[in-house]
Amino acid sequence: MTTKIRAIGFRSHGGPEVLEELDLELPAAPPAGTVRIRVLAVALNHLDLWVRRGLPSLKLPLPHRLGSDIAGGDRRARRRRRGALTGTRVVLAPGTSCGVCEACLGGRDNFCRRYHILGESTHGGYGDFLDVPAANVLPWPGTLSPVEAAAIPLTFQTAWQMVVERAALRAGETMLVHAAGAGVSVAAIQIGKMLGARVIVTSTREDKLARAKELGADEGIHSTTQDFVAESRRLTGKAGVDVVVEHLGGEVFEKSLLALRNGGRLVTCGATAGPRPTVDLRHVFFRQLSVLGSTMGSKAALYPVLRAVEQGKLRPVVAEVFPMTAEGARAAHTRLEAGTAFGKLVLAH
Repeated sequence: MTTKIRAIGFRSHGGPEVLEELDLELPAAPPAGTVRIRVLAVALNHLDLWVRRGLPSLKLPLPHRLGSDIAGGDRRARRRRRGALTGTRVVLAPGTSCGVCEACLGGRDNFCRRYHILGESTHGGYGDFLDVPAANVLPWPGTLSPVEAAAIPLTFQTAWQMVVERAALRAGETMLVHAAGAGVSVAAIQIGKMLGARVIVTSTREDKLARAKELGADEGIHSTTQDFVAESRRLTGKAGVDVVVEHLGGEVFEKSLLALRNGGRLVTCGATAGPRPTVDLRHVFFRQLSVLGSTMGSKAALYPVLRAVEQGKLRPVVAEVFPMTAEGARAAHTRLEAGTAFGKLVLAH
């Protein structure tokens, strides 16, 4: 037996206009090892745009529903986790994996060969209900609203792995974060300050630079009117920054290598401005730079993030909330594509 649920998704790839309301079927009861989550809110990511437009290497059965960052309700949460969860509200880790391979058992589930991201290569949270592996259910962070809780998982998980695990940022170092208003950047700024680093940010908008400084950024560079390489070196006494966090690729990646000090580290998780930068390898080997790739983060990485949120050391930033309807989803996608938001865009019931 099955039960019908309402969802928002697409039957063909294209612009925001392809998003529509769907009637999908779920099993009458969730399969063994999974939990049925009542979706309360879903935050958007650029991944939603790429999947909706279509990716050459990603073949999806259609219709497909998006949504990686999910806050929801699980009426069995307290009983299943023996009091480890506070009530029946939960947030979901956005990555799924096999759970039994060497990578998964070693706490590196995002290295699993069967790794999937909710809303990318498997169904996501745009809708009313979603069945997910029980291992993806995480405790609610303090007294946050569903909208705020949904704004945490993917970007903070990604930023945590980039800043803490890959770049190994240390207190007293200087970190340059590009595209100050993006979700990963908003998280990286806060994580950098929590670790005791000096944080410099770039943006093409003055209002985003101002908002970044409210989050703790020490310096802002207007990347349209200022050369961020020259400014980074000026702000560091010509030495260069210790770490660059970037997810743009293209020319930004190329120039970021020049902004690093000798022995500096660049960590990247995206290529929205182009996947094929031109790199002068002499800068890399002669100056002994480290170029570090990073994708998502382990489920375990979300636990220190959620604790830090509960302690007030980190906080989600929500730019705008839209209704969980096809019209709301189309409006949210259009806003995300415009690049004007500082923080997360969220769909909520």
